[in-house]
Amino acid sequence: MDSPKYFEDFHPGQKFLLGEYELTKEKILAFARAFDPQAHHLDEDAASRTLLEGLSASGWQVGAIAMRLCAEHLLNHTHAAGGTGVEECRWLKPARPGDILRLEVEILAVSPHPRRPVGFVKMAWDLFNQREKVAHIVTTPIIARRDAAA
Repeated sequence: MDSPKYFEDFHPGQKFLLGEYELTKEKILAFARAFDPQAHHLDEDAASRTLLEGLSASGWQVGAIAMRLCAEHLLNHTHAAGGTGVEECRWLKPARPGDILRLEVEILAVSPHPRRPVGFVKMAWDLFNQREKVAHIVTTPIIARRDAAA
């Protein structure tokens, strides 16, 4: 990206392809040990006997990967001022060791704050592996307006 983006640089329908992340068994186990110590994230044998039918990343890890890709490739190249939260988060398919995860973001809506020099940019984040969509997240970052910089 060129110069940092302001609120006015975003419009509904705009799409961004935001990088890739390689998921490994070691990364899945490390995250699970630290943050989601359930058997289907920690033990391949136990995971094979679950509905997931094998070792898979925690949904929270999948969300963190999406956040990393969005921050590195988009938000860190804007005048971001925080966020309003996550409106929707769906873990659609298991993310497994060896998956190469890629993030696609679409701008759903933009609205200026009525009193402050920022705006709300509602985004849909779709995270894919090599075969299918594994997660869908809707969130609304707060981005500074260009006229606030003047």
